[in-house]
Amino acid sequence: MTDELLYDIRDGIGHITFNRPQARNALTFPMYERLAEIATAPGEVRVLIITGAGEKAFAAGTDINQFRAFSTPEDALGYEARIDRVLVTIECCPVPTIAAIAGACTGGGAAIAAACDMRIAAANARFGFPIARTLGNCLSVSNIARLTALVGSARVIEMIYTARLFSASEALGAGLITEMLPDQAALEARALELATLLAGHAPLTMRATKEALRRLRDNLPPDEDLIRMCYSSQDFREGMDAFLTKRAPVWSGS
Repeated sequence: MTDELLYDIRDGIGHITFNRPQARNALTFPMYERLAEIATAPGEVRVLIITGAGEKAFAAGTDINQFRAFSTPEDALGYEARIDRVLVTIECCPVPTIAAIAGACTGGGAAIAAACDMRIAAANARFGFPIARTLGNCLSVSNIARLTALVGSARVIEMIYTARLFSASEALGAGLITEMLPDQAALEARALELATLLAGHAPLTMRATKEALRRLRDNLPPDEDLIRMCYSSQDFREGMDAFLTKRAPVWSGS
């Protein structure tokens, strides 16, 4: 499995690559688990970029072979619980996550992209959950909630009921992605540029914003802990001092 999900760190930026281009980067269970492992403890990196090998797919969902052993309702419940756990891990990753998408971004791949903080795409990207015409399964409530927060319930219904894939320009108009780039090379360059920008910003500010948005969506408890985390931090004192002395702040994430 090692070669099916690549992870390397360059200049403080972590690069995760789904590396099964011959299978349109379809995801195996070990790939999901490795992704969750990295997102849980990204180490010293400031930003994670997630992408797929080649130009044909970001990730074309879960590899159907993973379902062959399913025989009971518990198998299905266990699968959805696994996917939900992985996606929540990505959402709660302590550093910003950027999905850089080219080609097919469907099923589990689209769910991963939706769980990232930011999504940018090449013009050939296609998004969707064509399960109503393929497997006949369904998305979990947490997946539906995540998508609805991004594009609204009407778009989610259209995407799933019609089983069609949204073009990159449609995804941009719907708010599913924030930028559309002309090709793979431009996508890679912009992802790195964006990651470099975020790596220079206050880590706790971005972490608190991410968590606040998640709580707002899920009607979770209030934000006193997030406010304490930021205002009691060394970074906040550093930011004030840097502002008053007219210098660039040096963030430590503490």
